[in-house]
Amino acid sequence: MSIRTSLKKVLPPISVTEQEALDAGDVWIESSIYQGKPDMQALRAVPAAKLSADEQAFMDGPVATLLNMIDDFALQNEKHIPDNIIQFLSVNKFFALIIPKKFGGLEFSPFANSTIVATIAAKSGAIAVTVMVPNSLGPGELLMHYGTAEQQQQWLPNLAVGKDIPCFALTSPEAGSDAGAIPDAGIVTKGMYEGKEVLGLSLSWDKRYITLAPIATVLGLAFKVFDPDHLLGDKLELGITCALIPKSHPGVELGNRHDPMGVRFYNGTTRGNNVFIPMDFIIGGQKNIGRGWQMLVSCLGAGRGISLPAMGVASGQSALKSTAEYSFVREQFGVPIGRFEGIQEKLADIAGKTFVLEAMRVLTTEGLGLGLKPSVVTAIAKYHMTELGRDINNSAMDIQAGKAIQRGPNNILAGSYAAQPIAITVEGANILTRSLMIFGQGAMRCHPHLKEMVDLIHSEDSQADGKFNKVLMKTVSFSVKNAFRSLAKSYVPFMRGSQTALPEVKVYEQRINALSAKLAPLADLSLLVLGGDLKKAEMLSARLGDVMSYLYAAMAVVRFYEQRVSNRAEALPYFEYAIQWCLQQAEKAVVDFVGNFPHTATRGLMRLLTNTYSRSVASISDELKRTLSEATMQQSTIMSELTHLVKVTPGDAHDINQQAFAAKHAVMPQLKKIQQALRKMPVVPFISFENAVNKLHAAGSLTAEEVSLVMDYDAKRKLAINVDEYTFDLALLDGQSATANKDQETTRQADAA
Repeated sequence: MSIRTSLKKVLPPISVTEQEALDAGDVWIESSIYQGKPDMQALRAVPAAKLSADEQAFMDGPVATLLNMIDDFALQNEKHIPDNIIQFLSVNKFFALIIPKKFGGLEFSPFANSTIVATIAAKSGAIAVTVMVPNSLGPGELLMHYGTAEQQQQWLPNLAVGKDIPCFALTSPEAGSDAGAIPDAGIVTKGMYEGKEVLGLSLSWDKRYITLAPIATVLGLAFKVFDPDHLLGDKLELGITCALIPKSHPGVELGNRHDPMGVRFYNGTTRGNNVFIPMDFIIGGQKNIGRGWQMLVSCLGAGRGISLPAMGVASGQSALKSTAEYSFVREQFGVPIGRFEGIQEKLADIAGKTFVLEAMRVLTTEGLGLGLKPSVVTAIAKYHMTELGRDINNSAMDIQAGKAIQRGPNNILAGSYAAQPIAITVEGANILTRSLMIFGQGAMRCHPHLKEMVDLIHSEDSQADGKFNKVLMKTVSFSVKNAFRSLAKSYVPFMRGSQTALPEVKVYEQRINALSAKLAPLADLSLLVLGGDLKKAEMLSARLGDVMSYLYAAMAVVRFYEQRVSNRAEALPYFEYAIQWCLQQAEKAVVDFVGNFPHTATRGLMRLLTNTYSRSVASISDELKRTLSEATMQQSTIMSELTHLVKVTPGDAHDINQQAFAAKHAVMPQLKKIQQALRKMPVVPFISFENAVNKLHAAGSLTAEEVSLVMDYDAKRKLAINVDEYTFDLALLDGQSATANKDQETTRQADAA
């Protein structure tokens, strides 16, 4: 019995849906990470993404106008998105960012798509989702790639101008992650359509969690096709298929809604029972029966790398901006709270992770801009960028504390805090993405021989044994080289190599090379020892996926620092925290993987090959945390670059914070002078800052001009630290008026004293 035949008996077969998922998409720089040789040259050679003139005009025009139309707090308390906003989105082609110009769309780049969605998300998650979905996986993209010429001409022009609003229905109550198990069925039969008997499908479906379904005019639908009467051939089950059905078609049910965390985008159900559709409704026509899953996974990669990651970046940038400004303006015990080390630790973490997010956003969309659909990279982006958004939000909530938990127009964090779990859940729940997809797809797509080997194991070709033996020898040679590379780079630092021209990057690039070299033999040995059981060992495979993911993030951070920041001296602490955090997480994943590998002898070999004998990993120093947190509270170019997606609207919460932040920086000399004067001549009773300033002015310690400056700052400071108030029946009060009344009362009390 040959080696191939023996393996065929023990390895589980690959299902059709698994095979199509593995075949979908492209391989990019993640392949070099998996193979132990990160291609830093290719990384640095990727063309830098930037907005075209048309894309910038769209940002400056329709996007800016839209942001001024949105009142997100009012939207959270309403039942519907205002009609004028839906109309504005339609007329200005927000639903046509990816549709080709020849069909009336905008045909924007992935980088522009991401920038637009993220900018909107920084203002309103509900509106961002409404824009995001038609430009991600859905009827538009499926029609562009797979639709017939007639279908494209029928639907794409109307989708481009919002005359038709699309949704796409895949998830069923009985089938979420296991899309191959969807019970929704189409039976091949004959029926009446437009007065004629035609060949078609009798469809029954029950779908949920479908974004835009309640307002959609055209339904994209995934279902299985069966041919019990053999009208199309000998097979009974023909596979997953995608169709496009008008809402007006008899029997289509759309309209019922879900309530996703109170975020007011439209999400709901669609159902139908024995609904007859002609074959022309199938996307691409009758020839595409059974190709639906292949079509879906092929298109999903691009959208997954743009839309939901953009929401993670938006929440991160919004949290960084508001928390840094609040930490500087808010004082306790006479100093800004951002000077307390407990705050500094979390503030530095927010800043470093926001750097990682923006770096990953830019690199991923640059890869998509090359025309690639790297399924592993986009899965990495979706999982880690939404999780980072959640981490940042949690830290920001801790710092802003009471201000963060009181809902109202002045609460910047509440909306994204509620919306973040949605981004983590949809388009493949994050647990699934991390545990099964990243390394599962990564191993098959990135290993130079593994996919061919698996295909040959299950092959019925009479020459398969000979072909398999040749591939096996190549695989053994590849694994031996991986082992020696890991030994060399684990024990001999000068073997790690670096191509950067920047001395501050060199040591980190060497660590990237060393960690990638360790990943390769760990993957080889785990596949050799566990084989098909590695798919079931989700905690182990997830850790290997983490190593790939964090090394990809580290490469993105290097590229961003080298090519995107305008002032490296300012950006250095951000870069150092970001890169150290990525490498720390990758090192931890290696340690945890080796420590938990179930085979004792193999575990010992892994320790030897990777120099992993202890559970300790490098940590980020307290000094760097202090330095970075201080940097976030300064007015700098790098802070502007890391918060550029937040567009400040006059009078909104960001504007209030920003004005107080700038005003405090402007009066720092005067505030220092006041502190020195109060130490020499305390004002007792202090009562209020205003009272103390007036007493110092009366004593000749402050000029009238200085009093005017600091009181202007103090008024802005009070607005920034204020929270929204309501009547007993929760009718919102005018916060600024309430604050002004309190200030007037305090002044009268001070004057009386």
